[in-house]
Amino acid sequence: MIVGKIIAVASGKGGTGKTTTVAAVSSCLAALGYRTLCIDFDSGMKNLDLALSMADFTVADFMDVMNGQMELMEACHEHPRIKNLFFLAAPTVYEQKEPDATQVHSMFNAIQKEFDYCFIDSPSGIGEGFKLAHTRADMSIIVTIGELQAMRDAQRAADAARSMEVSDLRLLVNRADPENFKRFKTTIDEIIDSVGAQLLGVVREDKSVAHSLHENTPLILHNKRRAAYDFLDAARRITGENLPLRRKHR
Repeated sequence: MIVGKIIAVASGKGGTGKTTTVAAVSSCLAALGYRTLCIDFDSGMKNLDLALSMADFTVADFMDVMNGQMELMEACHEHPRIKNLFFLAAPTVYEQKEPDATQVHSMFNAIQKEFDYCFIDSPSGIGEGFKLAHTRADMSIIVTIGELQAMRDAQRAADAARSMEVSDLRLLVNRADPENFKRFKTTIDEIIDSVGAQLLGVVREDKSVAHSLHENTPLILHNKRRAAYDFLDAARRITGENLPLRRKHR
């Protein structure tokens, strides 16, 4: 029996575009025909609904599922404009305590029967929220930008994922700008060496990412420009397609 793949998306620090990556890559996979679920595990910030343009569809949350108050598919909300894309929100606060590993395993067992892919928006950093998001992860995607602090924190996040025995580590370099690389005196190859993970994709700096958020339109339904195609390439690589990386970013 084929079961769905659980993918945690993490970053060492905020501001790298982690949540944008979750929304964009999952949207692309759904558009490619894969049943895809996005779960917001960042109960503190809770911005994934905005990135998905689903702020009006967040009545239930994953604790309703873990506590047995709702069945999984009752709590998940299908995207109104993107077929095959579903969303499950984070609770605003944990009423008593954070869920334990048994509750997490039980929920993901149900998820793997319903979906081809499940993306978890892990909280920034490597605290308890990070560990919870990686409890059942088959893959961890570390999102970073070309700044020294972001690269160092991404390396720590990758090490933390390895310590949780996540064997498939991928790196996504976001907001790539050749001028910034010159200014910071770095390259894509140096970022790969620093983080120590297989490169999944390079997403170019693109103002349409911010514009799509403010216009409440998912990126893949907005003006399809550079970043949208870069996220699509990353999604296709996740499915196993062997796509060449854009060497010009290096």
